[in-house]
Amino acid sequence: MQQERKNAIMERFRIHERDTGSSEVQIAVLTERINELTQHLRVHKHDYHTQRGLLKLVGRRQRLLRYLGRNNPQSRKSLVKELKLR
Repeated sequence: MQQERKNAIMERFRIHERDTGSSEVQIAVLTERINELTQHLRVHKHDYHTQRGLLKLVGRRQRLLRYLGRNNPQSRKSLVKELKLR
């Protein structure tokens, strides 16, 4: 992922001005990486190393979403809707 794209995502989902590590930002960045790897795997079907990395990223995003749902359900609901995860 290019740094400009990552900065744009952080800008869009941050809670305060210097926010780079909140759950919302992390989930949004992971979603972008997951989408990129999904496109890569559509072309390279037998790239099993990338496939394993993708599954690890999906699991990490799932854990962050679960954490966000426990601590701030309204934020989780709006984030899922905005990222079109369901």
